[in-house]
Amino acid sequence: MAKMQKGRPGYIRVRKIRYLLGAIVEFAVVIALLVLGYMQTGSRLNLFTVIAVVGCLPASKMLVEFITMAPYGSVSSDIYKELEKKAPLPPRAYDLILTSPEKVMPVSVMFFCGHTICGYAQSDRVDEAKCAGYIREMLEKNGYEKMTVKIFHDYKAFLARAEGMNNITAVEQKERKLEENIKKIILTLSM
Repeated sequence: MAKMQKGRPGYIRVRKIRYLLGAIVEFAVVIALLVLGYMQTGSRLNLFTVIAVVGCLPASKMLVEFITMAPYGSVSSDIYKELEKKAPLPPRAYDLILTSPEKVMPVSVMFFCGHTICGYAQSDRVDEAKCAGYIREMLEKNGYEKMTVKIFHDYKAFLARAEGMNNITAVEQKERKLEENIKKIILTLSM
């Protein structure tokens, strides 16, 4: 399976599969080491048991990563296709799971245009104001002040804003270095 870049559509689905398969394989190795050690020595008190116990740490980490991502899904292909058709120009990031100290906030897609960020959160459990505030706070800590951040639950309102950002991007025709730097910061905040 090829490595999927963070921010691409389908990232969450691929990561969940990778974490689940990794956990299964690592726990299988742990069990195999326990069985092998017991078969060779006739006792559970052997070096294989010690190695198996230490091997539980990475296996458990993989399982925790899977459990953390399990409730969230990737952006639908219909939304992806519509956004790529109606707003192809501004930089964007898909399949984000933003993690603040208090909350996990899944955002399906974010668009970046100058000092403006807009995002679409399908889940009603995401508090739009808290999510936008957290993003603004993290950007300020990284030296990007006076940012406008808006998170939408309403897809039609988000699409209208994305189309507006697309029009601005088409008119400006400038280097998108600011947006790419902001996008990198947002991707570091995401699982």
